[in-house]
Amino acid sequence: MIAIVDYGAGNLRSVRNALEYLGADVRTAGAPDELAGAEKIVLPGVGAFGAGMAALRERGFEGPLKEAVEAGTPLLGICLGLQYLFESSDEMGYHTGLGLLRGRVTRLPEEDGLKIPHIGWNSLNIQQESLLLAGVPDQAYAYFVHSYAVVADDPADVLATTDYGVPFVSVVGRGNVFGIQCHPEKSQGVGLRILKNFLEMPANGAAA
Repeated sequence: MIAIVDYGAGNLRSVRNALEYLGADVRTAGAPDELAGAEKIVLPGVGAFGAGMAALRERGFEGPLKEAVEAGTPLLGICLGLQYLFESSDEMGYHTGLGLLRGRVTRLPEEDGLKIPHIGWNSLNIQQESLLLAGVPDQAYAYFVHSYAVVADDPADVLATTDYGVPFVSVVGRGNVFGIQCHPEKSQGVGLRILKNFLEMPANGAAA
């Protein structure tokens, strides 16, 4: 069973539809105890980092998510959900994240007249082999909608980058913790392949 965390600030329906299309048994977890028994967990997110983390904490998800990761349950953060995995964000002030990976979230620079937010199709430049990106060609295109991006402290956590004026981190993975900045449910075959790879990971997932 795959649990999708529902904390009132995520685009759940399209993610759930994509997972069910791939044959997954999906549960929408609106409370921490509904994560119990999940083989894998998906943490989606849209909106602002601070408000989203506040909602996660108010609903009591922070501790159980960390406990699930420590127990070896694979976790996939999508879009804002990827950003939550890191230590902090400077979006509309300073806000702390889950701290499962080391690094911070900062606004994309306005380079060469490029508009922020970054909206549309862009390539995934694969930096290292990983279970999450197995079968995904280097420079495959995925769909993005975001104004902020991760600055990872450890290059070993970076599975792919994307260029938008400057390179930014678009896919991360360490142990059983993974994140993607793009929207897989809107990225057609590439997005479905990434989700399928996550579904097929062993319970003790690995980044490489």
